[in-house]
Amino acid sequence: MPSVDDPSSARYARMRWNTPLSQTHADLLLQRLDTPAGARVVDLGCGWGELLLQAVGADDTGSTTGTGVDTDDAALARGRTLAADRSLDQRVTFLKREASAWREPADRLLCVGASHAWGGTAEALTSLADLVRPGGRLLLGDGFWERPPTTEATEIFGPGVMPLTELVEHARALGWRVLHMSVADQREWDDFESTWLAGRQAWLLRHPEDPRAAELRDELDVRLREYVGVYRGVLGFAYFVLGR
Repeated sequence: MPSVDDPSSARYARMRWNTPLSQTHADLLLQRLDTPAGARVVDLGCGWGELLLQAVGADDTGSTTGTGVDTDDAALARGRTLAADRSLDQRVTFLKREASAWREPADRLLCVGASHAWGGTAEALTSLADLVRPGGRLLLGDGFWERPPTTEATEIFGPGVMPLTELVEHARALGWRVLHMSVADQREWDDFESTWLAGRQAWLLRHPEDPRAAELRDELDVRLREYVGVYRGVLGFAYFVLGR
């Protein structure tokens, strides 16, 4: 296990969720998801499952249950701790599995920033259809090109990213109905990128002479330069509540 002074343990320390999202926006998405009491909620590629925990925790009857699926041991451990802190550990389970291998259907399915597990957005939209029960809903969060990308941006994010119009039309062609759509605004993006760096930036300030500092400093500087110079305002992030 990494120590508290290990930079790897600080990677997500300042983040509420690993996606460009504010609490106000999250509240809207959960409202549109409209999770009924007693529903089963599954979050594929959950990380530490903040949205999952909020979706389950919103049910005052205590009958809604959730499962978070991811392969990141540290994130799953954080999710279990958060669940225990909120007295949800009897209702929310975190499992170490590949998201793409999940086969059990749910009433409400969450997949935010994890379409790469199926090979891209198009493949995820096809595969996830089999995991939503009749009358259920899918909350999908995924990247899209807000403006035509440069070659460098395409190299960073791969060729599978679509413009928003194509993403919407592809979902519609597969039989999904768009019950809600909203996109991350610039403040949400800036906060996401800043908090992704912040835990390790703070570690660098505490340990400037550590043998690991130079390599980490370079990594964080590259990420900041790429964000500001390559994909800020070019890569967008959209949230959809989809039904079939």
